[in-house]
Amino acid sequence: MDLPVRSDGRLREMGLGSPASGVTLAKARQLAAEARGQLSNRQDPLESRRRAEQEAKEIPKFGNYALALVDRIEAGFSNAKHRQQWRNTLTTYCKPIWTQRIDQVDTKGVLDCLMPIWTSKPETASRVRGRIERVLNAAKAERLRSSENPAAWRGHLDATLPRPNNLSRGHHAALPYNELPVFMDELRQRSGEAARALEFLILTATRTSEALNATWDEFDLEEAKVWTVPAARMKARVEHRVPLSQRALEILSALKSGQEYGEKYVFAGQRVGSPLSNMALLMMLRRMKRDDITAHGFRSAFSDWASEVSSFSGELRETALAHTIKNKAERAYRRGDALEKRREMMEEWSCFCGSFFTSET
Repeated sequence: MDLPVRSDGRLREMGLGSPASGVTLAKARQLAAEARGQLSNRQDPLESRRRAEQEAKEIPKFGNYALALVDRIEAGFSNAKHRQQWRNTLTTYCKPIWTQRIDQVDTKGVLDCLMPIWTSKPETASRVRGRIERVLNAAKAERLRSSENPAAWRGHLDATLPRPNNLSRGHHAALPYNELPVFMDELRQRSGEAARALEFLILTATRTSEALNATWDEFDLEEAKVWTVPAARMKARVEHRVPLSQRALEILSALKSGQEYGEKYVFAGQRVGSPLSNMALLMMLRRMKRDDITAHGFRSAFSDWASEVSSFSGELRETALAHTIKNKAERAYRRGDALEKRREMMEEWSCFCGSFFTSET
């Protein structure tokens, strides 16, 4: 279907589409009316269409823009796993808006991404929402969007979705602390880098990435007997000192004597110059037929032990776990990290973990 268009003294035909391309007669009449309206206002409808098509070509699709943004900002992420999580969650859960132009993403599209997982995977859904919001904010900063952010929570999505705090959150599967001595006895009897890495992670109550990416220059094994994790590798971006128990020191000493001189990582991977991957810990748990627990879950075991069995304060426990203090006044008041008190706690934790092993020898 074509419409004769006279502009600047020239007579041309403007295509309105065809039934084969999905343009109905009613739609063609609407397009023709819009073109006549532009002509009456001395505008060239063909030129307007050309400009609109050119603008559409220059504005990227959400998916392309999102992945390009991750490439630009990933240097600020704490570890490779975080980088991959950004890509994985966006590509997995943003399919409803993946091929939409970045300036056309609206509230309906965002809800189409979030609704299927909002109650079943609340933590994941909350992260996806935040990542969509950041992508769209970046697009607005680059003048690729002009409207308000449809992924914003306060004053927008909070009116139509239940608060994340009211949903049941998933937790890392943890071993009950009273079963830990038996587990550690079996773990100690296993050889290999992964077994020692998992044991060290448990003894220090640290996160998986913190332990596996540890480098020798972070340790003072002779005098202070402390492992200092730099702020850049910590979740809260605050340096964290870990007092090392006698057993942790034994693990480190054995590893160092068995490595070639100049090795950077404490738990070296198979590739030269790379650390052990977290998959190695997962496979270790599988070989021990413990698919029901995770490496990260041992932090919960430590927390439960400290709360229910030990005589140490909750403040020491939270400091050992490197948890951020939410109360600003308390955070300002607490200037030190109670290193020597925590040394006693980590030594007692180590003794508890090895109590089955000790009783049998």
